Amino acid sequence: MRKVAVLGGGPAGAFAAEKLARAGLETIVLDEKLAWEKPCGGGLTYKAYERYPFLLNNDTPKHIVTDTWVAAPRAGAARMTLRQPLLIYSRYDLNSMLLERARRSGALIEKERVLSLTRQENRWRLRTRHGDLDADYCIVATGARNPLRDVGTQLRPADTMIALGYYVPASQTHIDIQFLPQLEGYIWVFPRCGHLSVGICGKGETAQQLRARLEQYMRGKEIDYAKASFYSHLLPSLESPAWRNNRISGDGWMAVGDAGGLVDPITGEGLYYAMRSADLAAEAIIEDRRPVSELGAAYRRVLAHDFAEDLAFGASIARRVFLGRFLFRAVPTRMVEFMRRSPRFLDLMQDMFAGTQPYLTLRGRLLENLNGTLHEILMSFFVQRILPGGQRA
Repeated sequence: MRKVAVLGGGPAGAFAAEKLARAGLETIVLDEKLAWEKPCGGGLTYKAYERYPFLLNNDTPKHIVTDTWVAAPRAGAARMTLRQPLLIYSRYDLNSMLLERARRSGALIEKERVLSLTRQENRWRLRTRHGDLDADYCIVATGARNPLRDVGTQLRPADTMIALGYYVPASQTHIDIQFLPQLEGYIWVFPRCGHLSVGICGKGETAQQLRARLEQYMRGKEIDYAKASFYSHLLPSLESPAWRNNRISGDGWMAVGDAGGLVDPITGEGLYYAMRSADLAAEAIIEDRRPVSELGAAYRRVLAHDFAEDLAFGASIARRVFLGRFLFRAVPTRMVEFMRRSPRFLDLMQDMFAGTQPYLTLRGRLLENLNGTLHEILMSFFVQRILPGGQRA
């Protein structure tokens, strides 16, 4: 294999390009925007920077945040001091850093839009606005709004969530997470360098409805959005059937990050999975010990083992986590109450925020470590109600 085209210059595409170029492969990144802002918190979990330490050890502006408040209706808020802090970047700054790393590794970065892909005799012909080029293999990193319909995940409306928010010229030192009545989603307030990212993500409601919920929350918190910049974006949030049939690779291509639907269906977190999938895709190509026709299947197998099976199980419980009820109250309300009253549940939430607690082992961990207090006994019923059955999807 001589040349790999990476379609998309976001975190997944930039990281894949860095790995490929560093291994000596001719690599070109094609993206019509390159670094840009995105309506999300921009948080990187401990799981991400523990695996990829350069995400912590660099000169790019970022906040290192430990203080977090989680709130739900009729439960107030619970404070949690994170053992493993979150790193909060501007997505523009993070993306710029990753693209520069790819460039320094030898990748060619082109601000260019790919209009179409054509497979010709085991090679790709890519048509762009300014001419055509060829490649032996393609990494598809075009995001959730992938214009190339023959490659990447196939998102139905039910397999997406809307994320929208404001960049507010204000500051604070902590993170706020707010659950809302009858919403499969939540509001966040993340402190970035120079502004707050105040946003909402959710399923089952229109962008207008979500924006109304967010602005009502901001008025209640006296967060002024009159002069704030507004952004909106589509995020993958695959349902269980979509995970079983997810189109993650094919003849001569692999999809990474949002283009592969690789987003946590409960938290909406995608940065770790973007970078991890890019890493796994690049490794499959770099190994080069199997025919090109077999690379896609190998990538699917390692992806499933590494994290995709866990996210698929998360999809099977997501609706119950947000919309279920336990002892006459909403599940998020009980979660916040347990955070205040159960040390073991608070310990679990620490690991959830760190990204180190898989969904597949969530039920087993809780049931194996409960003691005999009333709150822990009630929590055991809660766990069995929300996570029925065995530990695997």
